[in-house]
Amino acid sequence: MEKIYIFGHQKPDTDSVCASISLSYLKNKLGYNTVPKVLGHINQESKYVLDYFGVKEPEYLNDVKVQIRNMNYNRNAFVYETSSINDAFFIMQKEEETGICVVDENKKLKGLITLKELAKQLINGDKNILCTNIQNILSVLNGKIVLSFSEEIKGKIVAASFQSQTILNEIVLSSENIMIVGDRYKVLEYAIISGVQLIIVTGGYDLPVDLLDKAKENKINIIKTELDTYHTANTILLSNFVSTILEVTAPITVNSLDYRTDFLELSEKTGHTNYPVVNKSNKFMGLLKINEVNQFEKLKVILVDHNGFSQSVDGIGEAIIEEIIDHHNLLNIGTPNPINFRSMPVGCTCTIIYHMFKENGVEIPKDIAGLMLSAILSDTLLLKSVTATEEDKKVVKDLAIIAKVDVKTYGHDMVKAGFSIKGKKAEDLLEEDIKTFRTNNKVAGISQIFTMDYEDIKADMENFIDKIDILASSKFDLVIALITDIEKNGSYVFYDRKSESLIRDIFNDENFVQGSYIQDLLSRKKQLVPNVMEVLEK
Repeated sequence: MEKIYIFGHQKPDTDSVCASISLSYLKNKLGYNTVPKVLGHINQESKYVLDYFGVKEPEYLNDVKVQIRNMNYNRNAFVYETSSINDAFFIMQKEEETGICVVDENKKLKGLITLKELAKQLINGDKNILCTNIQNILSVLNGKIVLSFSEEIKGKIVAASFQSQTILNEIVLSSENIMIVGDRYKVLEYAIISGVQLIIVTGGYDLPVDLLDKAKENKINIIKTELDTYHTANTILLSNFVSTILEVTAPITVNSLDYRTDFLELSEKTGHTNYPVVNKSNKFMGLLKINEVNQFEKLKVILVDHNGFSQSVDGIGEAIIEEIIDHHNLLNIGTPNPINFRSMPVGCTCTIIYHMFKENGVEIPKDIAGLMLSAILSDTLLLKSVTATEEDKKVVKDLAIIAKVDVKTYGHDMVKAGFSIKGKKAEDLLEEDIKTFRTNNKVAGISQIFTMDYEDIKADMENFIDKIDILASSKFDLVIALITDIEKNGSYVFYDRKSESLIRDIFNDENFVQGSYIQDLLSRKKQLVPNVMEVLEK
């Protein structure tokens, strides 16, 4: 069954992490093959939650771009370097390829051979030299072993096309010769006495006993074939190792993990027809033809806790979005086909997933209940945020019973573990949970830092604002940082210095300054984003 990746946004918080794991569990119980992933380092709070309930952290997903391994390349288009030229041609025909890869016994790539090289060998190749093994010769000549003393055969071919007396008087034979001969007793005897490397007896002729005894004594390899001498001499070259005609020993290759877009650029520059696909150890994986670049499989994904391109994984436009489960406002992800889109005006994605468990009649285990409970408490600031709905509160009560935790005690411990900023750099704090919002070609970045250690930031306020300015100059028209104090139920507001007039419009306060405290400002999504978008649109 095809694998589906489930993941949240680029700055994974407790909801996106726990929603990915919980939804994956549910989907797998329903018969799907899903894997939860994260798009970045998880925060302290999420680590606390996973450790508390004994759940493994999801693996990191870098991107969902189409890679070479997702493309339709031929995994059978290869021969071993000790295969015969005849085998190479047969495989080309069978696989309908104009070229095939040559590999060693460990399938490490040795080169690429094409029909052009095969034709060149048949027309211009040396007709006298043989370099192969007994098995290749037997296969090509449909022969049988009479005597065998060595596996590999390498030497010069001599065909008994002259009269016997001419051969005996004018041709000098040695251990470097391969003799092709029919029912010529004298020639056979001469070849055996001369110690030739191999005798190929044509026409199905059986050697007399005395010659056979002499051949055994001299350890002469003998093969018998039903073919006549003429056809044997013209066919035997096809038994040569394919490596003997290998001219392209360093072809342009692509790695199975390379991106399809990079391959398209490469193929435009090189103009080749065939590209061997290898792994990082140069092991043959397949052969990719340029006329098959549009045959590929896209990765399948399910998005949780987000629905915008800018918040999602790199290459999301190349993937197949199967489903979206989210509780945020609708952004700009579009799909070519209809999908299951589940959205509810609740405080947390896991509240929606809880309902999906109930609708499908799937029992929620203790650890999954703990994860979903933690996500809701985190996203709603222990149910104190204006985003917390009555539905969130009902679900929390049910999940707390299954997870066997006291909501107040556990929630306080979770927040305390997750929101400490001791030892963290200002730039890391700002980017740990920053979301991007766009309107009228303007880009706003809104960061939210939950803490009980506001005095640490206040003590280094100028440096903190400097880092906001740097962040704004790199990719934003406006940057706002909310320092949300959980115990006080409010937020301190910081912003980039160039946006001071915008900030005063957003908060409708001409006297608004850096670090101003706003009581009950807890939700970036509901209490701040609408005003930011309205001002930027103007």
